[in-house]
Amino acid sequence: MRIAIAGGTGFVGSALSEHLLINGHELFILTRNAANKHNSKKLQYVQWMNKEDSPEDELEGIDVFINLAGESINSGRWTGVRKKRILESRLSATKEVVRIISRLEEKPYTLVNASAVGYYGTSENSLFTEASKKPGTDFLAETVRRWEMEASKAEEWEVRTVLCRFGIILDKNEGALPRMALPYKLFAGGTVGTGRQWVSWIHLNDVIKGIDFCIEQDQLQGSVNFSSPNPVTMRQFGQILGEVLNRPHWIPAPGFALKLVLGEMSSLVLEGQKVVPEKLQAFGYDFLFKDLRVALRDIYS
Repeated sequence: MRIAIAGGTGFVGSALSEHLLINGHELFILTRNAANKHNSKKLQYVQWMNKEDSPEDELEGIDVFINLAGESINSGRWTGVRKKRILESRLSATKEVVRIISRLEEKPYTLVNASAVGYYGTSENSLFTEASKKPGTDFLAETVRRWEMEASKAEEWEVRTVLCRFGIILDKNEGALPRMALPYKLFAGGTVGTGRQWVSWIHLNDVIKGIDFCIEQDQLQGSVNFSSPNPVTMRQFGQILGEVLNRPHWIPAPGFALKLVLGEMSSLVLEGQKVVPEKLQAFGYDFLFKDLRVALRDIYS
């Protein structure tokens, strides 16, 4: 299968690219600077997002387009400028993906586009599935709503579109987990905020396997929750993390202190949503890691 990936050198993209190459697929990685990259028989770098680039000239005949591009929401305080960059990086990349698809004579049969469970907004009481249609009203929810709206325009060319609403992706070296684990490694871990906020999590290996599953399932489309069937509260998450790392869970991190340090970005840890992957389960996806303790033990083994 011929697969194009935007964001193929990022956190999820790197792991996904490695998985797809191992499984014999031919990859086209979209990058702003292809000149310093090494192409091979199964891996080709395609330049995009610069004024004179025409990536469509090199992507004719692709079967699947995967869009993971966008600035990380975890890498800095959410100033007005930073929030603008987070939103615009996702919209501009997705608009370009749809433009490329519109220019291809032979359309890919599937677009897999990154998204986030932030679509649902935050709640301590509600349970969210893909049937929960009303988006939240905060910054992340509005970002995801507009992001998905752009990606869904690919359906105008009868391209099956899958919107992967990622929960907190767990990995030892990337994403949110290293920051969450650091206080425990320093013997200073404890409940963050009230501890009642929900953490909808997913192991990186289930993200990779799940994307592969979505590519193969011709009838699966629209929003798809990428999160474990067993979300936990922040208090439970911290207790299990401390246990796995063999560290105490005892020093609380009060919400007001995090708000002073992180500003609006503190909502990533002080608020949450209880999300379950109803569609993946309905289509028969078998999670590698359903239990948080098992997932963390695998990561830190």
